[in-house]
Amino acid sequence: MNDRPRLSIGLPVYNGEEYLAESLDALLGQTYEDFELVISDNASTDGTRDICLKYAARDSRVRYLRLPRNIGAAPNHNHVFTECRGELFKWASHDDLYARDLLKRCVEALDERPDVILAHSGQAVIDGDGRVKVPYEYGIATDSPSAPERFRSFLFEPGGDDFYGVMRADVLRRVKPHDSYHHADRTFVAELVLNGPFHQVPELLYFRRDHPTRAERANPGKRSRCVNLDPRRAGVLHPTPRLLAEYVLGFLGAIGRAPLSAADRRACYRHLAVWMASRARPGAGERVEDRAPVVPARLAVSVDELVAGREGRGA
Repeated sequence: MNDRPRLSIGLPVYNGEEYLAESLDALLGQTYEDFELVISDNASTDGTRDICLKYAARDSRVRYLRLPRNIGAAPNHNHVFTECRGELFKWASHDDLYARDLLKRCVEALDERPDVILAHSGQAVIDGDGRVKVPYEYGIATDSPSAPERFRSFLFEPGGDDFYGVMRADVLRRVKPHDSYHHADRTFVAELVLNGPFHQVPELLYFRRDHPTRAERANPGKRSRCVNLDPRRAGVLHPTPRLLAEYVLGFLGAIGRAPLSAADRRACYRHLAVWMASRARPGAGERVEDRAPVVPARLAVSVDELVAGREGRGA
């Protein structure tokens, strides 16, 4: 009997006890059920291990792995992917929330569109209590059939959190693993963009939690964020100029590795040159989490109604 799941979810975590159970409830309460959930614990020192073992004991889809030492967030993301078996793959964050139909709608989109390599949904930033602060405005042309247009739009247009979409695992194996220089997640997604179009499900189904202990908040400086991604980045061999240079080189490498025609490759290099010269559109580097919160009364969505495990919280 083939017990290989269709979808694998990789959840790397380090000291995530505050929100981990909520995220696990949301993932295990999905209407799409043909998945495995592989948790890679990066040698946590809090109650993460006990939470994971409790969930693994009661749901056979959960597989808990614990690393003997903290290898950093980026290597842990890469490691958990190597442990997954599914045809499709999704990274999950231990502190985010997921509407019940998120996986179902993304898998349906990939099944309906064989050319699409990644599917995600509408997104919003939530606070520590799960209240929506800022809905994302996704304006990136990642659905274009033209690789240079997808890449140009990705460079210049704000919005999106496609790193956490549902991806085709075979494409993910073809791109360079997640690195640990400044904004390495952007160059990683850029290489995916160059490999094929994305699809955005037009529903608000993914909720990115912003809180004081989230990695980006706890490590406000470029170097501290990179050290969090990989402890080997600490020390004099990895000054900030090197981390920024690697960021630009990451885009160049993505273009060079992507399956592009000579003309498309040249077009992508031109778009990158324009972006570097202009340092991107003013405001494009703004963090969505830092935008002014919306007025709750103007929102037509309730996180408590959409996410498994939160039933009755708004009562």
